[in-house]
Amino acid sequence: MDKTFLFLAALAGLVGVGLGAFGAHGLRGRLSPDMLAVFETGVRYHMYHALALLAVSAIAARVDGRLPIVAGWCFTAGILVFSGSLYALALTGVTTLGAITPLGGVAFLAGWICLALAAW
Repeated sequence: MDKTFLFLAALAGLVGVGLGAFGAHGLRGRLSPDMLAVFETGVRYHMYHALALLAVSAIAARVDGRLPIVAGWCFTAGILVFSGSLYALALTGVTTLGAITPLGGVAFLAGWICLALAAW
């Protein structure tokens, strides 16, 4: 499982850097400053949690129990739902997409809780 999260961390980092560059170079001037900020927030949390996945890959085999694995899947879901909904909101302007963003935030929080419990 540690290799799965290493792969997901690398993939998330790759996509996060690509989207960050796209936002900085391809969207500046095309989006309003508010929507560009929304996109950048998605990239920021995407990258934070790509690093969290990297940490999960390092500890998954070293910590007993399933909590690190659950944390990794929560971080993955959070990237997809939280950051993905912000990307879609910024690019389409469909504000109802913002309604699902908090679900991704809850997934991020659940991942961090799982890591805390695993350490405890």
